[in-house]
Amino acid sequence: MSQHFIDVILPIPLQKTFTYSVTEAEANFLQKGMRVAVEFGKSKIYTALVFNIHQKAPELYEAKDIHQILDEQPIVNEQQLKHWQWIANYYMCSLGDVYRAALPSAFLLESETVLYKNNAFSDESVLNDEEFLIFEALHHHSQLTVHQVADILGKKKVLPIINELLHKSVIEIKEEIYETYKPKLVKYVRLHPQYENEEALQLLLDELSRAKKQRDAVLTFFQLKSIKKPIKAKDLEQKSGVSSQILKALVDKNIFEFYHLQTDRIHFKGETNGLKQLNEHQQQASEEIKQSFEQHDITLLHGVTSSGKTEVYTKLILETIESGKQVLFLLPEIALTTQIITRLQAYFGNSISVFHSKYSINERVEVWNNVLDNKPKAQIILGARSSIFLPFSNLGLIVVDEEHESSYKQYEPSPRYNARDAAVVLGKLHKAKVLLGSATPSIESMFNATQQKYVLVELKRRHGNIQLPKIELIDIKEKHRKKEMTGHFSDRMLQLINEALEEKEQVILFQNRRGFSPIVECTTCGTSPQCPNCDVSLTYHKFRSELKCHYCHYQRAMPTSCGACGNSTLDTKGFGTEQIELELKELFPNYNIGRMDSDTTRGKFGYQKIIEAFETQEIDVLVGTQMLSKGLDFDNVSLVGILNADSMLNFPDFRAHERAFQLMVQVSGRAGRTKKQGQVAIQSFNPYHQILQQVSTNNYDEMYKEQLQDRWQYHYPPYYRLIKITLKHRDYTKVDMGINWLAKALQNVFGENVLGPTAPAVSRIRNQYIKNLMIKIPPKQSLGKTKEELQKIKNTFEAVKDFRPIRFIIDVDAY
Repeated sequence: MSQHFIDVILPIPLQKTFTYSVTEAEANFLQKGMRVAVEFGKSKIYTALVFNIHQKAPELYEAKDIHQILDEQPIVNEQQLKHWQWIANYYMCSLGDVYRAALPSAFLLESETVLYKNNAFSDESVLNDEEFLIFEALHHHSQLTVHQVADILGKKKVLPIINELLHKSVIEIKEEIYETYKPKLVKYVRLHPQYENEEALQLLLDELSRAKKQRDAVLTFFQLKSIKKPIKAKDLEQKSGVSSQILKALVDKNIFEFYHLQTDRIHFKGETNGLKQLNEHQQQASEEIKQSFEQHDITLLHGVTSSGKTEVYTKLILETIESGKQVLFLLPEIALTTQIITRLQAYFGNSISVFHSKYSINERVEVWNNVLDNKPKAQIILGARSSIFLPFSNLGLIVVDEEHESSYKQYEPSPRYNARDAAVVLGKLHKAKVLLGSATPSIESMFNATQQKYVLVELKRRHGNIQLPKIELIDIKEKHRKKEMTGHFSDRMLQLINEALEEKEQVILFQNRRGFSPIVECTTCGTSPQCPNCDVSLTYHKFRSELKCHYCHYQRAMPTSCGACGNSTLDTKGFGTEQIELELKELFPNYNIGRMDSDTTRGKFGYQKIIEAFETQEIDVLVGTQMLSKGLDFDNVSLVGILNADSMLNFPDFRAHERAFQLMVQVSGRAGRTKKQGQVAIQSFNPYHQILQQVSTNNYDEMYKEQLQDRWQYHYPPYYRLIKITLKHRDYTKVDMGINWLAKALQNVFGENVLGPTAPAVSRIRNQYIKNLMIKIPPKQSLGKTKEELQKIKNTFEAVKDFRPIRFIIDVDAY
């Protein structure tokens, strides 16, 4: 009798698949992409994904049996697995990493250790106090989970105590799998079948003549019944004004029955409208895109801010779903989804599903299942970068909006992919068309367009022929000298804000730092409070009067005196959004000031509340970080102020100038979108900087040419590829030895194309020391061969005993 085996992907960062044995019946039932529970290691159970079914036994180990099969049909399809393999190969990570990132965590059931009492044990005298507490608890409960043990003892580290109990034979343990997705059930009410005829009903109402509330509930039930829809228990309670106890009493009397229906957590309510008519420029762009799609698969749409790119997208989306195919609409920022959802739902109603990390686990599972089954409500998927992992079966179009955004790049944890590039590959696998859109395309995409890899389509007029905003540069060095500054505002900036507010228009102010002040410093000895876990000074948040680390979330109360010299001469340096908000409240006490940064947008509807308040003009001035720059559309904003342009320009990164240009042009694009030309005021100590001059004339082409020249001269993308290697460990000397060994090994192979080793600006985060190396890959050098060499060096590095505990991170295209 021949044996059957399956290769599975485990959700752990190991490079290879693992083989398990299955029976013939199981092998016939299983398909690629189903989940099975398997034991890995001594006792831990994981949810693995079937990758292959075959009859070849593993050579190096005895194949274990699987624990159980978890699915009746595959939850991951063939094309997804191909896409995962591409991501794992290209970004040099394991399939397990991609699997863990791709599936909503509710699908990745893991086992939980459950403790049972060993009935043979009786000698309580050998137990210490903590062990006795657990022993006692097992008298009252048949089993305890590790979490419950932690709660009983009031401490996190309980494994040593559990080990001791095992050692003394007090307990036995088992691994049990727990399912984390629970469908949402809604309770409905119906009448008991015995009251279907009218005589029985009349008797019932006579019977209830004394129980007024119960009679009201029954009469309201008949009013609602006329709508011919199932009646929710909640609706019946509200409409008849009775409590849930009264409904329960009617159920106990066998007058009503409760039943449950499974429902999706996300649904759209409202009317749909037809698409807006495109103007001639949009129409022309739309035609050019369609023509380009006949010959090519990827098109770059370069449209100035407020030129109506979304309307062009909607037209293409409509045509794609009419041909029966699915559409993926990628957005860089969750804040943006809230506005675009509203706009697209007005056109497409219930065919839209949204997928991003602010949604709960269960909501994400529902979207996954709807896409897998190709349901009508999942024809258009709107989402942040993780939505490229959804199980599409029939993809026709991928739109990547604001394609230049750095938010498309995932940095931690692995896989460190770029969603824009992964979407291009996904499009190729599905033979779908890909449209990249931006007002300030990334230099790589524009370069690909000039090299004929992509087709370039331009949209140079704003919608309604409104002119691009007038940009004014304010020299704050001069203003400081003439003492014309109030706090962080120049007299000109305040004058412009005043004029806009008097005209009943709104203002957006941009400052790319949250908190009140990035540095607190003692004016006597110059010491500033540092984070104990990271090499950064703590940021002061005035609202809660606390100091916070933006890297590891360490926080402590604001001290009253200097920790070094004891003087109470603490002063703040630099400024963040919170400080701007407080200054504005003093300067404009009669207006509403709002703030939008990651401190104020916590929670699922955080963004929505602020955006809606600003749209309905409850907020007059909105202060925010870069979240504000990404494609938001407000009708009544006439002024945008950038308070400190220099902090963006003086950043130690080869993309600093490109990023600063994109950010400022995008923020400026929020002004004057509907009625009249908007205004933008940029405060800087160096208004003659070439990038600021290019922003003020909105000259993308000049910026592009200049940056390309620099990139060619200094060997950076798009001409050279980059691979960044990072080492992390708690022991500085270990990291230092490791990085020096690695640098020599790499220089032997790649010579002068290895940069480093260097320590980053923040060289310790969460008590881990960090060192970097960069490999540049020249245009003619094979990327595949380079990665092979790098993998060999990595394997040798990890074989050295001293280096084994060091965390080795590879980031391909690390920009």
